Amino acid sequence: MDLLAINCGSSTLKAALIDAASGARRLSALFDRVGQPVATLAIDDGTPDNVTLADTASALERLAELLVARSLAPDAVVHRIVHGGVQHTRPILLDAAVVADIEALSALAPLHHPPAVAGLRAAHRLWPGLPQVAVFDTAFHATLPRHAREYALPRALVERHGLRRYGFHGTSHAFVARQAAGFLGRPLDELRLVTCHLGNGCSVAAIECGRSVDTSMGMTPLEGLPMGTRSGDLDPGML
Repeated sequence: MDLLAINCGSSTLKAALIDAASGARRLSALFDRVGQPVATLAIDDGTPDNVTLADTASALERLAELLVARSLAPDAVVHRIVHGGVQHTRPILLDAAVVADIEALSALAPLHHPPAVAGLRAAHRLWPGLPQVAVFDTAFHATLPRHAREYALPRALVERHGLRRYGFHGTSHAFVARQAAGFLGRPLDELRLVTCHLGNGCSVAAIECGRSVDTSMGMTPLEGLPMGTRSGDLDPGML
């Protein structure tokens, strides 16, 4: 089975066609500066070429053309989605109701969810009939214990607005934890790990026996470590 994995960002789109059995990449594509006057496309880690990409849908249309040109066809499409809220804590088969849920969570991830929703709709149009699945960055942190996920705020306010620590980069932290267990030659459910996702966005997670028990990011990806375009934790008095 060939899975088409898609990650729609605020100005980038990353995609790969992956053999589910072996993990081998049959095609990879990185679209950068989507929606800007000059965008770029790099295929299979090659040198980027200038292209015209008006929006996320245009990038996915170019991706579909690349697949056809190489006589490749996905059997299913998998989307990385930043925020699943409290309702989506595991991968889920997409339908109109789930897409509406994801769109409604845009206030919690305003840079990521609008292009992601555009990507979901374009993918359904381009690959009709294929199973399409959403995988949520927040899902791995759904196991946070109460003391780690709750803020010291009035209960009524918290419940009215859904104020809690959701955590992010969950797919990365889960992958790194599994890899670490393999390198150590020990079962993941016996390990206590601190995992680090370091890049333009950064977060740290505490993983106990394969479950996230604490993380640096909070209700949104702004909290925690200093990052490329996010300051991380600040004293509220600065405001």
